[in-house]
Amino acid sequence: MTYVITGYNLTIEDVVNVARHRIPVELHQDAIGRIDKCRDMLEKKIQAGEIMYGVNTGIGEFSETVLDDEQVKEFQKYLIYNHAAGIGDAMKEEFVRGAMLGRINVHAKGHSGLRKEVTLTLVEMLNKGVTPYVCEKGSVGACGDLAPMSQIALLMMGEGQAYYKGELLQGREAFEKAGIEVPGLQARDGLATINGSNVLTAMSAIWLYDADRWLRQAEITAAMSLEALKANMKPYLPKIHEVRGFKGAVRSARAIRMMVENGDLAEQRIKCKVQDAYSMRSTPQVIGAAHDALAYARSQVEIELNGVGDNPIFFPEEDLQLSGANFQGSPVAVPMDMAGACITMVSVLSERRMNRLNHPALSVGLPAFLTKNGGLMSGLMLSQYTADMQIVEQRILSAPASIQSIPAAADQEDFVSMGMNTAIKNNQILDNAYGILGIEMMAAAQALDFREWEFGTGVTIAKEVVRKHVDFLEIDRPLYKDHNTMKELIRNGEVLEAVEAKIGSLK
Repeated sequence: MTYVITGYNLTIEDVVNVARHRIPVELHQDAIGRIDKCRDMLEKKIQAGEIMYGVNTGIGEFSETVLDDEQVKEFQKYLIYNHAAGIGDAMKEEFVRGAMLGRINVHAKGHSGLRKEVTLTLVEMLNKGVTPYVCEKGSVGACGDLAPMSQIALLMMGEGQAYYKGELLQGREAFEKAGIEVPGLQARDGLATINGSNVLTAMSAIWLYDADRWLRQAEITAAMSLEALKANMKPYLPKIHEVRGFKGAVRSARAIRMMVENGDLAEQRIKCKVQDAYSMRSTPQVIGAAHDALAYARSQVEIELNGVGDNPIFFPEEDLQLSGANFQGSPVAVPMDMAGACITMVSVLSERRMNRLNHPALSVGLPAFLTKNGGLMSGLMLSQYTADMQIVEQRILSAPASIQSIPAAADQEDFVSMGMNTAIKNNQILDNAYGILGIEMMAAAQALDFREWEFGTGVTIAKEVVRKHVDFLEIDRPLYKDHNTMKELIRNGEVLEAVEAKIGSLK
């Protein structure tokens, strides 16, 4: 399977397939034609001496400084040198690959003015597994992700560093081993490679894919806890959610009903309360709100993936170049701030159900802290502490980054999106969410082992997968191994895949 890059219809799933699963890519011939047409226009304007930002002028505060012909040739090199100013650990290769794919898709629209050789080199790098070494931090998410994208652009000059076949090499050596020619950077090429929010957008696309899988597992886990707590399942009937109208709640209630189908609780053979606590009966409304928020974020991310995030922008049909601010990351940062906060919200709900499983006054007959010999044994008492610590960290991280602008570049760039901060903190929020949900799922499996009735088909499958990895807590043992095992089980989606293979998609 090869993904053909056209400049249009790039989806989150496409980004994951190319960035994570490394499917090959190809640049559509029509896209190459558009790139060539735009480049022809740019070169004519250069020859005519037309002043164009970032081509024959400086950038930022130096945008009024006009460069002579010799300086135009050198400018792109020094631009990349100056902007390759990141810091910190290496970014995940899948994020860098996703950013490269996104940048190629921008070029394919034919409005960036660079030479096709640069774009085709990025294509080759994806296909041959040459991934630039990029520092995780440094972008403010406006004027594009300049620092990380510049570390990608260094490779266009045979500089920088790159991973190839598991080894970190100097850029030129990586190209030589992979059989890729160094294209060099001519007028406009450097800025056209870096001037978009492609890193934060790629990170957001991959995050949204993973977060959707996490939410489906939140529904699986909720169903397990609801079974164990003898929940009244009437709040999950479709009529309740359809009459209100929120799509996410309808979806979530349906998923949880699917999980408990064929069980004694769903068939009303188990006596339950007339009305349960909010953490039980409002689960579809809460997880549903997260589904709706992620759906909106997805729509914005996919607009950005297929839009022209660049500056200046060239319109060959009209012989026109316009300078603006399409590099600004706010359209992605704002919905992604909201999406990250929603994962925290659902994590809080998860911990509240876990608390009910542990609490002898709330658990409808389960032993305190889910242990047979309370007093001598403490059971899952400390598991709740671990979940609580992670939730506090999530809450701290859920403050929006998109309102945190700090002016830069002598106040020429006096408002920036800080969207890279959003992308980074969202990954930390989701990492904690894997652990929190894993702890609830472990507690729910423990609680179900104390119950003696027929569970729903989906719940039964989920519990069986948990028991393949974590044993029933008969007597106390160090729990850190179980916590980390459960965290990885949620991260890799084994429970989700087993459940959906049996009862169908929970989407």
